[in-house]
Amino acid sequence: MTVMSAILPPHIAAGLMALLAGYLALAATKGAPWHRRAGMVFVYAMVVMSLSGALMEALTKSLTSVNVVAGLLTFYFVATALRTVRPKPQVLSWIDTAGVVLAVGVSVLAFVAGVEMARRGRPETAPSFIFGVVGLLAAAGDTRMIRAAGIHGPLRLRRHLWRMCFAMWVAAASFFWGPSERVPEIIRVPALQAGAVLTPIVAMIYWRWKLRARKSSRQAISSGFVEMT
Repeated sequence: MTVMSAILPPHIAAGLMALLAGYLALAATKGAPWHRRAGMVFVYAMVVMSLSGALMEALTKSLTSVNVVAGLLTFYFVATALRTVRPKPQVLSWIDTAGVVLAVGVSVLAFVAGVEMARRGRPETAPSFIFGVVGLLAAAGDTRMIRAAGIHGPLRLRRHLWRMCFAMWVAAASFFWGPSERVPEIIRVPALQAGAVLTPIVAMIYWRWKLRARKSSRQAISSGFVEMT
């Protein structure tokens, strides 16, 4: 049995499980038991899928591949998203620092891959640079969090939200917008595939807006209370 034949089945199984759990988590009431359970399944499945996918791509092609970048960055996002909602004060801060190093390293790899793809006239050029920019933005957020000795309240939820949704978007785009043979013919409908890919982005925008609206409402109530007193 070759390394590829051993890695491919768990990669496919984890990918399908991640998609099912991810959409279930998006649909479930936030904070409810089903949301938490589906979210944990999504995280574990994404860790297996992203790392195995990056390893297969590195073994068959090269490290400067957009799929290697996508796999490593997705692993980083789900890991830091989970740590955001399940912080462990007893865990040393070097874990958060390691996250910054990983994000920056993958971003540099993404820019190198982007330059290489541009020279070859490949369509992966734009995604490579996008991953690089997003990785640096995430690393900057990690740095601010470390300097502030942690984050709380809406900031913590927003950090968790956008990282999980971005990881879900990568998984959905890889499946529905990847090679056509991956998608069963019964759901190989362009509008359906586009909807499945855009759902995580729409959900992220909606919940970030809702969190901002809640914050504004609380500030307005507090301001009104102060004025009356």
